[in-house]
Amino acid sequence: MTRPFPLSAPIVVVGLMGSGKSSVSRPLAQALGREMRDSDPDMRRRYGLSAAEMAEQLGADLLHDREAEHLREALAEEPPPVIAAAASTIERADIRALLQPAVVVWLDAPDDVLAERMLSGSHRPHFEPDLRAMLAKQRAVRGPYFQEVADLTFDVSKLTPEEIATQILDRLG
Repeated sequence: MTRPFPLSAPIVVVGLMGSGKSSVSRPLAQALGREMRDSDPDMRRRYGLSAAEMAEQLGADLLHDREAEHLREALAEEPPPVIAAAASTIERADIRALLQPAVVVWLDAPDDVLAERMLSGSHRPHFEPDLRAMLAKQRAVRGPYFQEVADLTFDVSKLTPEEIATQILDRLG
């Protein structure tokens, strides 16, 4: 049996768009009695725009800067929250370094599954018309980084958010 993760560490849920970061973070935060920090609604409250609107109106670079700022701020909070992090943040070396003391959970699924899920919300930016191709490109860049930082990895096409949250809770101690 592998050793449990420290209960006092921040928990950061990462993955490509559509992987269910919010859906897993919500029951996890509730079970732990922690605040949930979620990039999409937090940034909408702060800036008055969804991620898709920011990408369209202000450009992807500024959106990604704001997403990284959100994660930095959330990681510094006490007590540590459960964080649903924007996928873009993993591309930054400084962010990957900040994730070292956290418990990082990577949610993954085949690109077809994620593309289908992306259609369910207009808050997600569609940087290309072909969502599967866009996700494949993002996976090629971000996948090795997710693998580098992940303490736990789950295939969200095979487990419900509640099942994933339960498995994470079982590893905390």
